[in-house]
Amino acid sequence: MKNVFLGKNVIVQGITGTHGRFQTRAMLAAGTTIVAGVTPGKANEVVEGVPVFDSIASATIFHTIDISVIFVPAPFAKAALLEAIHANIPLIICITENIPIHDMLVVKRALETSSSQLLGPNSPGALLPGLHKLGIIPASLSLPGKTAIVSRSGTLTYETMAGLTAKSIGQKYVIGIGGDTIHGIGYIDCLKLFQEDKDVDRIILIGEIGGKEEIDAANYVSSSVTKPVFAYIAGHHAPAGIQLGHAGAILNSDNESAGAKTDYLASQGIITATSITELIHTFSAD
Repeated sequence: MKNVFLGKNVIVQGITGTHGRFQTRAMLAAGTTIVAGVTPGKANEVVEGVPVFDSIASATIFHTIDISVIFVPAPFAKAALLEAIHANIPLIICITENIPIHDMLVVKRALETSSSQLLGPNSPGALLPGLHKLGIIPASLSLPGKTAIVSRSGTLTYETMAGLTAKSIGQKYVIGIGGDTIHGIGYIDCLKLFQEDKDVDRIILIGEIGGKEEIDAANYVSSSVTKPVFAYIAGHHAPAGIQLGHAGAILNSDNESAGAKTDYLASQGIITATSITELIHTFSAD
């Protein structure tokens, strides 16, 4: 996977909304280069010093765009996503949750014939400590370093990152892939990126019950990753048939349980833990 996370020029779709404004301020404070905001009908406004355009096409007249971060409400997210895809923005990060599955089917189809890559939806985004913040992951909990984190859970991502930082263990990437059934960039994409990045020396994978993405990731680690991989699967006490947080976190069979996934990951050479505390304890300082 091309390292689209290193792109410099960022736009925020939905910048004039409450969440868009707040997170734009936080991203700028973390060093992110936000060159424009996009909200239909809001052209010529300014948010936190960032000029607002009413379309991506208008913004591209003045700026090259590498990344778009989307804070558009769910009913309008499909249109925002398709606009970014049609503009061939290399990385699109969708923070929006509760997007209808039929809308995401249309988005997924559009991505198949596009050069754009999507992170999300229902993703906290990505954080490259010391470089930039793309989304809502709190930069204050991070520390620049060589550990890479990929996770389906936003909250557990923050807990893991904070635990590492408390032990002076820095991070190169913190990526939340989102918990929706239909999403873009997944575990394997991130594992490939981490394996190829010479500045990453250890990898953490945070998973959940439901589905088989963690199993596929374990198989990829076994065949293609030479760096140490540590993992925690949330939901060890989840009852069958109950949704646990994300739409994708539904325990449909014993093979999708936290215990079964943990056992399988361990069988593929991944260092596993049954709690975040135990996971952090397995690390030593850089």
